[in-house]
Amino acid sequence: MSIEEAELQGQEELVDPKLRFEEFLKTFQDRITREFKYRERIRRMVIARMRSLVIDFEDLYMYDSDLAQSLVNQPDTMLEALSEAIRSLVAIENVEYAKSVDKFYPRIRGLSNVVKIRDLKSDYIGKLIMVEGILVRATPVKEKVVKAVFRHMHPECGQEFVWPPKGEMGEYLETPPVCPMCGKSTGSFKLVPEKSKYIDWQKIVIQERPEEIPSGQIPRSIEAIVTGDLVDKARPGDRVSVTGVLRIRPTSGKRKSSTAVFDTYIDVNYIEASQRILEEVEITKEDEEKIRELARDPWIHKKIIASIAPTIYGHWDIKEAIALLLFGGVPKQSEDGTRIRGDIHVLIIGDPGTAKSQLLQYAARIAPRGIYTSGKGATAAGLTAAVVRDKTTGEWYLEAGALVLADGGMAAIDEIDKMREEDRSAIHEAMEQQTVSIAKAGIVARLNARASVLAAGNPRFGRYMDNRTVAENINLPPTILSRFDLIFVLRDLPNTDRDKQMAEHILKTHKEIELVKPEIPAELLKKYISYARRYVKPKLTDEAIKLLRDFFVEMRKVDSAKSPVAITPRQLEALVRLAEAHAKMALREYVTVEDAEEAIRLMKAFLESVGIDVESGRIDIDVIMTGKPRSQQEKLSLIVDIIERIEQEEGCAQLKAIIDQAKEYNIDKNFVEKAIKLLRKEGTIYEPKPACYATVK
Repeated sequence: MSIEEAELQGQEELVDPKLRFEEFLKTFQDRITREFKYRERIRRMVIARMRSLVIDFEDLYMYDSDLAQSLVNQPDTMLEALSEAIRSLVAIENVEYAKSVDKFYPRIRGLSNVVKIRDLKSDYIGKLIMVEGILVRATPVKEKVVKAVFRHMHPECGQEFVWPPKGEMGEYLETPPVCPMCGKSTGSFKLVPEKSKYIDWQKIVIQERPEEIPSGQIPRSIEAIVTGDLVDKARPGDRVSVTGVLRIRPTSGKRKSSTAVFDTYIDVNYIEASQRILEEVEITKEDEEKIRELARDPWIHKKIIASIAPTIYGHWDIKEAIALLLFGGVPKQSEDGTRIRGDIHVLIIGDPGTAKSQLLQYAARIAPRGIYTSGKGATAAGLTAAVVRDKTTGEWYLEAGALVLADGGMAAIDEIDKMREEDRSAIHEAMEQQTVSIAKAGIVARLNARASVLAAGNPRFGRYMDNRTVAENINLPPTILSRFDLIFVLRDLPNTDRDKQMAEHILKTHKEIELVKPEIPAELLKKYISYARRYVKPKLTDEAIKLLRDFFVEMRKVDSAKSPVAITPRQLEALVRLAEAHAKMALREYVTVEDAEEAIRLMKAFLESVGIDVESGRIDIDVIMTGKPRSQQEKLSLIVDIIERIEQEEGCAQLKAIIDQAKEYNIDKNFVEKAIKLLRKEGTIYEPKPACYATVK
């Protein structure tokens, strides 16, 4: 009976599926190039001595929908038939190679129906399924026996044999009931490890993507087993698409006979990491047309900024900074591997009740890949990565944290000032190098954390004090402050006209919230951001370069050696990122003078509100970079010199003597007392006798 006749009769079970698969692999042609797609793939596979052939499910479905459906419903039988069909075609190319390989592996890619991890129920057991999620854990690669060689330890036998005679060993190492050589069941069977055949084996855990988790729910996850050439295809933190068969096993590693309750896991057939492309947001042709039409609007920048948290009144500069952060600059990588980040980091310091958390939550929702976390509930391991132990096996796993999961997107960290010092220091590397390094429990790894950080915190004294520097106002070390491209202070100052407008806006929102609509609908804005991040990579024009260079040089002009430094190369790089992001907002291919001007305006606003030396009133970047303005650093240096001078003469410097000598340099008593406390805390000086100080040598 021919294949065509069998298909006409619909007698699927009577036709050898191997023949139908062979026909498919031989005759399927690419719709565009008209080349024999799988013949070419098999030819390349033989040349490279590979055992796996990737097959697109869509091709099989177009060729024969019944055959494709049978593959989904009876994957074990059908994959075996497909494996043999591949062997037949490999034999046409190279007979010796076809005979030398125990098994060829068909890898099915792109099933039409993606099942959510949350929806994996008993109906899918034994079926071929596809799930998408984040790989959060992976064990080291181990070896699994596929063909065991046993020795019958009976005195009359002692022969060796391969088990199982057909197929491969399952999850448990099964011994034969009787010896196939002598037929006796008495005597033990001993595994001969050096003669047995093995395959690479790895257990991974796939978790739901953050954007798919229903509100108030804990993310669900499922274990998956990868073997052969699929091991180490993805790392913790990568977004993966997994095709495989849903199987069951006894709960908590118990033997089959001891329980009626089973856990599910996926026996992986194909795994694909998609972490480099923002694929979470699907953009159709109609969406693309809408996005292009929006970009042509001359007021597009204003519309995007007005669409960020429309229920919150004012804060235009901060909303613009958040918009720029969502679009991001252009990352660059040189040939020697040096990488310049394109992600923009923004910090908001604000008085209580100024809607900081609302801004952060809105940004995390609108970002194509956004994660929100609060400082109080975040640890160093939770933010970066953790090494955890499996309860049942005792193995160590690497588990990705919030910044790794936000790779390619943005992480919103609220209440950053409430975090413990040791937890906060964990984000240093993630913010500048954009990686997370782990060296724990024998696991040494480096994970990607290419995410923008939007952080918010409250001032240390309840409200922001104008007469103190930013480092004194917020409980954050300068090492973290200096890594933010923009820092904004949200002040709650009474102003009759502004208060009236704000009250009207808030009351209107409470009365008719549905009337407070953004200029651009949230779903369309999300797609717009995703499209810009994916396809738009603006380049600097000569005019923009000249403007940024002139601004940088002008800001660094100093009257004398003692003048403060207003800006550093770190701020120049931030200006470039901001200008690129501003160009991205209009989907422009080049960074224009307008983009550079807006970046300079925001940078000036940041420096004039935060980078001010409160004593001299001048812009001084040292306020952010070191926590102390240049004028204060000079005074501290003078006090250390005074202490050293007195110490050489008298053994240690009395407080009264220090104050007296400091007066000669116009340094008052209060500053001296404060300085001594600070210098003691930093470990520059110590107190050998009460109220008598000496420098640490």
